[in-house]
Amino acid sequence: MSRIQQRFEALKASGKKALIPFITAGDPHPDVTVPTMHAMVEAGADIIELGVPFSDPMADGPTIQKASERALEHHVSLTSVMAMVKEFRTTDSETPVLLMGYLNPIEVMGYEHFSKIAAESGVDGVLTVDLPPEEAEEVIPLFKASGLDPIFLISPTTDEARITKIANRASGWLYYVAVKGITGSAELDTTAVAERVETIKGITQLPIGVGFGIKDGDTAARVAEIADAVVVGSALVNRIADNQHSPEKIPQIAADFIAELRQAIDQV
Repeated sequence: MSRIQQRFEALKASGKKALIPFITAGDPHPDVTVPTMHAMVEAGADIIELGVPFSDPMADGPTIQKASERALEHHVSLTSVMAMVKEFRTTDSETPVLLMGYLNPIEVMGYEHFSKIAAESGVDGVLTVDLPPEEAEEVIPLFKASGLDPIFLISPTTDEARITKIANRASGWLYYVAVKGITGSAELDTTAVAERVETIKGITQLPIGVGFGIKDGDTAARVAEIADAVVVGSALVNRIADNQHSPEKIPQIAADFIAELRQAIDQV
């Protein structure tokens, strides 16, 4: 059983919902990432989604694009990111860590080599935005053989037949994109999200995490009422960007925001 599955089962048993924050590794400086990860866990994060910086993050809006640019200025690579996870693991062997990114760096490294190094570093799951399940038949077995959960996105326009196909290939959890468009691009319609989450839950028993459009405690709480996990990205990355010239402040700033979301979610 993977760390991700263990975490979801433990949360379900305690009647809680998962809080999954996203940060871009190396933003605004590589030295800040691991302390920020630890600070978020202490504040109530259940799973860390760690973005791999990429020069053409096509699914991301300006906020996360700029985060990638800041990290790439420090030459943060896929290898660097896995080294950060390995450092994080020296004092945290329990919190699941998911890498979110794009196919090119993994393809350059080689799927088998990436799977091996990622597992050795303590990575638990991989969300590759531009690798649809139909094109991942050779990759998924390598991920799963190394104990990596392949995580896939489901959009508001994904039909039930494709949801079934995605669910059959995924493990760990499924990521429902709550709004159409890029990250940070639209307001959250929780009524529509609730209908879609209900449809997905009728197809699979995998936990459903909802992201895109979660900006504060109120939106986090509304999502927690209908999903198994709340994923927050741009709102957190914006706070990091606002303090990029005072990186020493970022772990505490991230922790304060996560604590606010945790409190709101737990009141549901």
